[in-house]
Amino acid sequence: MKKRILTGDRPTGPLHLGHFVGSLRSRVELQKSHEQFVMIADVQALTDHHDRPEVVRQNVFEVACDYLAVGIDPTESTIFIQSLIPEIAELTIYYLNLVTMNRLKHNPTVKQEIKQKGFGDNVSAGFMMYPISQAADITCVQAQVIPVGADQKPMIEQTNEIVRKFNQTYKTDVLVECEGYYSKFTRLPGIDGSAKMSKTLNNAIFLGDPADVLAKKVKRMYTDPNHLRVEDPGQVEGNPVFTYLDAFDPDTEKVQELKDHYSRGGLGDSVVKKYLLEVLEAMLGPIRERRAQYASDPAEVMRILQQGSERASERVQQTLDAVRSAMQINYF
Repeated sequence: MKKRILTGDRPTGPLHLGHFVGSLRSRVELQKSHEQFVMIADVQALTDHHDRPEVVRQNVFEVACDYLAVGIDPTESTIFIQSLIPEIAELTIYYLNLVTMNRLKHNPTVKQEIKQKGFGDNVSAGFMMYPISQAADITCVQAQVIPVGADQKPMIEQTNEIVRKFNQTYKTDVLVECEGYYSKFTRLPGIDGSAKMSKTLNNAIFLGDPADVLAKKVKRMYTDPNHLRVEDPGQVEGNPVFTYLDAFDPDTEKVQELKDHYSRGGLGDSVVKKYLLEVLEAMLGPIRERRAQYASDPAEVMRILQQGSERASERVQQTLDAVRSAMQINYF
């Protein structure tokens, strides 16, 4: 029997290369060997955009186009919209009784995001409950494998804590624990050299960027600030251009040659950036073309999401029935 996967993204905007190395590439690789559910987490996106729901609505479509363009096959994977599965919200309510507020406040991922977003004391209750909502997302389809970035390990741990607490409290084995599936490159730096690629930091390369926009972004990428002359030795470690080549160029020997040449001097940044642009364009060109085709037919994209949501709903209902039975609230 195939293991089940649950993966997905908050639709806060079109997806970028950071998402691709973090989990998108894994989803394409794993969909034939696993039973895969891919969730567009619009409810969780509302924790950031509750006052601008139209932004979330548009981004649901954008993310769906990205999924389809990179090769997530709706006949192999079940792509669904979170808000169309109300059973997830019900599971979240049940799990709230199994987690203390103190535990939520000390979740490292939540703490980091609160700091990044500058919420301070104005953080919403909905945002604080995010780990519990995510546990409901994972367990609703009884997922066993979760392709995520390394920064999401605390979320996996908290989900398994909830699973164990539920099974212990209700003397059952209804829920199953999950494990993370981590790609080699779980995080990609921004083109400005910052630790994380992000739309809000304006340092991202998006999957649908036109060729001219891609070229401009690569041209202005951060490199070694001390590499002032071509003949000077350059620093490879921490240089985003080489990090991107490691992540996306299958010709590892060529990349190593460039690294060695750059390190001893005699190789200019413009030459390396030109090569990186060729590598990225070879990968993103076909994705960009497929994305444009899907974006030109919104009705078809939404039909795919509707069918996927209906399939997901059937699976989630099975889980909810088992949970209600374990809790002895299956009254009829």
